[in-house]
Amino acid sequence: MRNFKRFAVITAVVAAVLLLLDFILYPCTFIRNDIHAVTSAKYDDVYLGTSHGKMNIDPAETEAVNGRTAHNLCVGGEYAVDVYFLTRLMIEKGTAPQRIIYEVSPDYFITEKEEGNNYLLFYHEFPVSRAKLDYFREAVSSKNFRTWFFPWYEYPLSYELQKMKETVSRKWNKDFSAAGMGTEKQIYHENGYIERTPIDTAALDPDSLKKLYIPYPEDLMPVNMEYLECLIDLCKDHQIELIALIPPIPKVTYDYFQDGHAALDAFFSKYFDEKGVRFINFNSEEMFSYGTHTLEDYVDLDGHMNGEAARAFSAQLARVLDRPQEEWAVWELSEENETEDDDWEEDALG
Repeated sequence: MRNFKRFAVITAVVAAVLLLLDFILYPCTFIRNDIHAVTSAKYDDVYLGTSHGKMNIDPAETEAVNGRTAHNLCVGGEYAVDVYFLTRLMIEKGTAPQRIIYEVSPDYFITEKEEGNNYLLFYHEFPVSRAKLDYFREAVSSKNFRTWFFPWYEYPLSYELQKMKETVSRKWNKDFSAAGMGTEKQIYHENGYIERTPIDTAALDPDSLKKLYIPYPEDLMPVNMEYLECLIDLCKDHQIELIALIPPIPKVTYDYFQDGHAALDAFFSKYFDEKGVRFINFNSEEMFSYGTHTLEDYVDLDGHMNGEAARAFSAQLARVLDRPQEEWAVWELSEENETEDDDWEEDALG
């Protein structure tokens, strides 16, 4: 009995030290704000997906057009497994939205989720819940134990010490404001949207196209498709409308990977149709003219928009979601832009 008490005391002391270190060292991220937002209030729409959704969709603009309250819960590193458990969390907390718009980035379906910080981004910020327990059991427990046992290990100690005063203040005061969450290149908004500042696209390197990869349907990993199917079933079971979305990309990028985009559009169009899920692909032949593909509207070749373009696209997205087609705006590339894109493609191809 005495040994058990000693063990219990030591365990309690170790747990307290670990919790204290986590409190003072693990930095406050914007995903902390976002998860707090969607578990504290009920929105009409929640946007889930990757960095393309995070930087291309401004809920303030969509709400101005369709009148639906919304929050952007997208983030780079968000795989189908994360989307599934984030949706479960909202359901469990009683804040499930009427509609989820899932920004489907195909390259997130051909790789396994990386160990480390990509898991912590979500798992660490989950409040105590069955969803968090199951997320840990299914997706986190098999990874490097330092990821979840010593979460601050994923960040440089010098960075954590530099941010420690701010970290403690935010957590102690339960501060979920957007203040101080941005940088010179991007602004974080409390609705979850990250606004990127414009760049001089003439400085972009055409050779960087060769570093991108657009998968073909045969590259898609079963585990990612399984969680996508689980998400679809979960939404159906809880009467949540699910819409799958692929935002537009620069025309030069589309042209460089045209065969891959066409194959993916055919695959996902059939897949979502069979599942009874509306699918909107702004790079498909049907929807191409309804999204911007002008290079100057982006900050890279991968498809992340600058703030002005993202706001215009967000308004357009709301029209596509909720207005008749005759109200959709049509984007047209000028002859000058088409010529520039042709030059880019020639440079990339060498």
